[in-house]
Amino acid sequence: MTASSRPSRALIDLAALRHNYTLARQRHGGRALAVLKADAYGHGALPCAQALHDLADGFAVAFLDEALALRAGGIRQPILVLEGVFAAHDLPTAHAHGLWLVVHHEEQLRMLESAPAAVRGLQVWLKLDSGMRRAGFPLHAAREAHARLAACPGVQAIVLMSHFARADEPGCPATAGQIAAFDHATAGLPGARSLCNSAGVLAWPAARRDWARPGLLLYGADPIAHGAHGLRPVMTLQSQVFATRMLQPGDALGYGGTFTAEQPCRVGLVAVGYADGYPRGVPTGTPVAIDGQPARTLGRVSMDMLTVDLSQLPSTGVGSRVELWGAQVPVATVAQAAGTIAYELLCHVRRVPLVYRGMPAARDAAEAAGVGVS
Repeated sequence: MTASSRPSRALIDLAALRHNYTLARQRHGGRALAVLKADAYGHGALPCAQALHDLADGFAVAFLDEALALRAGGIRQPILVLEGVFAAHDLPTAHAHGLWLVVHHEEQLRMLESAPAAVRGLQVWLKLDSGMRRAGFPLHAAREAHARLAACPGVQAIVLMSHFARADEPGCPATAGQIAAFDHATAGLPGARSLCNSAGVLAWPAARRDWARPGLLLYGADPIAHGAHGLRPVMTLQSQVFATRMLQPGDALGYGGTFTAEQPCRVGLVAVGYADGYPRGVPTGTPVAIDGQPARTLGRVSMDMLTVDLSQLPSTGVGSRVELWGAQVPVATVAQAAGTIAYELLCHVRRVPLVYRGMPAARDAAEAAGVGVS
């Protein structure tokens, strides 16, 4: 692979990914599915799966095509399809690839009840709505849905699951209410249980069951505000200063002139912009790190570049390394400045090459995915 002449890239630390998965599994107990949906939250699903192949109990993705891409890449561990199948004709494909399926509404249940005779041995995760009000069978229908699934010839095992709406708010009683409601509705039903997402793993010991489903925490972004759980950031979005200039008092900078210099100001032009996934809406003052030193953005982010304040950093200039987020600048801090969440920023990284590092398997993983490695 030819190296890009543009200095922007996203470094993916696979050792940090392994650390975060191990932490989640130890914290939760039981088993844990590493959630790799949305191309592993922008980190590259196949390299991340390969990096976790000897640790993870299995993986989870959003829909069938994401699972099939992992199977095509050689991933043989269990893969749970969180949205289940959208049509009956997908059931034989899911069965042929040994996929586990979530069933969360009546039409999916009917698909299994009328599945072809060749579809046998499925593991089905029955999703119940304990308070999210988004997807899942109502709790009063839990026993009937479970009984119908158990009667399906193609179903071998049933896992009972639900999803939290506010687990990232440790002081909110909603999660405790969901746990109690789920337990009451499923009391006495056979099968393993799964409740914890990332926030559940970190903040709700009472929710820990047989299976966890950590997602965001795997990538080193703490879902709990001001959390200190020992996570290590997996992605470092970085670029370089490629030009500098001086502003004089009264000079307005960039589109809309949203920053006006009040005193002489040395500005650096950085080769990354909103087309690469850096959020356009961040205000002046959003943190960056330049050659390891704290600094700030100035003015509006453009499509291909942004500007930073070099006035207090006399040793910096053209070629200086800029961290947009990573170990020094938490992605959650940038997300908060942009009025969004870390999930969105990580998932929206594009155009910059992903460069894998941090463990010997990184090179094989990267080559399999057709991406770079350092």
